[in-house]
Amino acid sequence: MAKASWKGATLAEGDKFEVVEGNIYFPVSAINREYFSASETHTVCPWKGEASYYHIEVDGEINRDAAWYYPETKDAAKNIEGKVAFWRGVEVSE
Repeated sequence: MAKASWKGATLAEGDKFEVVEGNIYFPVSAINREYFSASETHTVCPWKGEASYYHIEVDGEINRDAAWYYPETKDAAKNIEGKVAFWRGVEVSE
């Protein structure tokens, strides 16, 4: 079971996930959408593709670009396509 939390809120939790480069990627079905809002930020990984980001909001506090996902990955990263990972103070445990 893996869990992601920030400011006492559970952002994602589930027993189905992928670990890539030390990051846990949760399926969209495991995230609590109430805390997520779309970001305009995008970055590029040479082997995974273009990442999109979410802001996380808990009790009025916003953690900008604290979650990311790859809507469409390159072939080498198909196992994480559409799955969500976290950083910027979000606690993730397995």
